[in-house]
Amino acid sequence: MKIGRLVDANFNRAREGMRVIEDIIRFLMDDQELLVEIKNLRLELGEINSVLDEQLHLITHRDTINDVGTEITPKAEQERADIKSLLIANFKRVQESLRVLEETLKLFNIEASQKCKTFRYQTYELEYQTMKKINEGGK
Repeated sequence: MKIGRLVDANFNRAREGMRVIEDIIRFLMDDQELLVEIKNLRLELGEINSVLDEQLHLITHRDTINDVGTEITPKAEQERADIKSLLIANFKRVQESLRVLEETLKLFNIEASQKCKTFRYQTYELEYQTMKKINEGGK
């Protein structure tokens, strides 16, 4: 079932983006409050990922070697001007992936779909708070 491949890719994409955000908040901003929020969000998403992995055996659908998108890297993805642009790119990556999960999971797990929707809205607020602190002179 190729939908498992779609779900697997978007869980990976969302969690990878969250990890980039988490590490910037932790090591560059030294902001414990924001760190707790993003870390909890990443771990909660991981729990949903684990439940769905039991249902769909997601890893068995992974096919990186034959993925037609792995060789496509737009120039905008290769360049980041500063930490702020790196954060924004990763917040957008997470939000887009959560939207794909929200819509796709409606097909077989409405509860997980709703959680992804909630997480997406939480990342909008977390992005706002993070950018606010950076713009106020954060590291």
